Amino acid sequence: MKIVICGAGQVGYGIAERLAAENNDVSVIDNSPSLVQNIQDKLDVRGHVGHGAHPDTLMRAGADQADMIIAVTLYDEVNMVACQVAHSLFNVPTKIARVRAQSYRQPHWQNLFSRDHMPIDVIISPEVEVGEVIMRRIALPGAHDVVMFADDKIAMVAIECDDECPVVDTPLSQLSQLFPDLEATVTGIWRDNKMIAPRSSDRILNGDLAYVIAATGQINRTLSIFGKEKPQASRIVIGGGGNIGRYLAHSIEERMQNAKVKVIEQSRESAIEMADQLKRTVVLHGSALDEQLLIEAGAGNADLMVAITNDDQVNILSAVLAKKLGCQSNLTLLNNSGYHSFTKSLGIDDYINPRTVTISRVLQHVRRGRIRGVYSLQNGAAEIIEAEALDTSPLVGIPLRELELPDGVRIGAIYQGDTVIQPTGDCIIKQKDRIVILALNERVRQVEQMFRVSLEFF
Repeated sequence: MKIVICGAGQVGYGIAERLAAENNDVSVIDNSPSLVQNIQDKLDVRGHVGHGAHPDTLMRAGADQADMIIAVTLYDEVNMVACQVAHSLFNVPTKIARVRAQSYRQPHWQNLFSRDHMPIDVIISPEVEVGEVIMRRIALPGAHDVVMFADDKIAMVAIECDDECPVVDTPLSQLSQLFPDLEATVTGIWRDNKMIAPRSSDRILNGDLAYVIAATGQINRTLSIFGKEKPQASRIVIGGGGNIGRYLAHSIEERMQNAKVKVIEQSRESAIEMADQLKRTVVLHGSALDEQLLIEAGAGNADLMVAITNDDQVNILSAVLAKKLGCQSNLTLLNNSGYHSFTKSLGIDDYINPRTVTISRVLQHVRRGRIRGVYSLQNGAAEIIEAEALDTSPLVGIPLRELELPDGVRIGAIYQGDTVIQPTGDCIIKQKDRIVILALNERVRQVEQMFRVSLEFF
């Protein structure tokens, strides 16, 4: 696949890194010579210094032969115009743009991005995506990660298995016997920095991170069985009032009527603007590293500290400081993947990597076949894929026990009509069923093939 990426910042670099690793033909455009040089030095991509929306720059990057353009510069208008130029002059089939300003995305302006006006196939708003991830974590505090599939009827949750987990050392097959009516399947285990697609005879060990796929209505019970059912946070401190913090505070006000929220924002202008826009949220001006300000914000009595400034180090230190003051739990935003491995030792309960959220959104449109959703796990070690089964799929019409699925692939749930079905040996997948499946990195291409139209095989 030939792909042009406009923007070599953190988001663009992360997307290029993943797509290049999958042997796609990737060209990256950026105004900064140093960013272009950096991405060329580290990745197998071509770099071009120039303006991402200028026709001559796009031409040099190969837009005339591109299958897709992904515009993720820091400027919404550049991203939008780049997609317009790619469509009008180069007839690029798929156009993806990062649009941060929510004004463009208001329902009454939705026709703006239609094919007749500004043809953009996919709008990515990392701030909204990350905000929704945080909202799901707040709703299910016992889970390390929560992703919805199949019209929100199926969920994937990541559960840390420790001394509190009563199912440690229990074979997965025995879990089904102990809880026969539980519609949940352990599809992946992250152990010793390696992803495993377990068999029914495998056990969950202390220290594992289990990836469980279940019917949405079964998530709380699943967390309870794993010893991770916790009360939802109602006293929340947010460090950082940028785009994510603002979206998060608005969402909490709308969806959590009993929650008490306080936001700490470094910029006086942003703090005043935020205070004017919000109704029940208290906004404090100052640094999230100011211990006295954290005390004033009630961090010592808070259920959760969410540290989401633009600085990873500020996020780490403010979250740790809040915990020291007595905050029950913390959640940080970490762009630098180098910090992920030692967050636990620092006192960080959980973190969110915005790059992973954005890459997952892009991969959904890179994958071939009837792929309806993709979520990348552990920096690409595996993917959770939601796909629609066609009548030509080798999965259709055969009991699951007779399917010869490759190692590294595990079916988590089947969405048939309006019903979520837990996969068993007797299950038969039908045409138009939606399958939620885990595939290790080296098996993703094979899973794609299972859901492609028959003519695509030739």
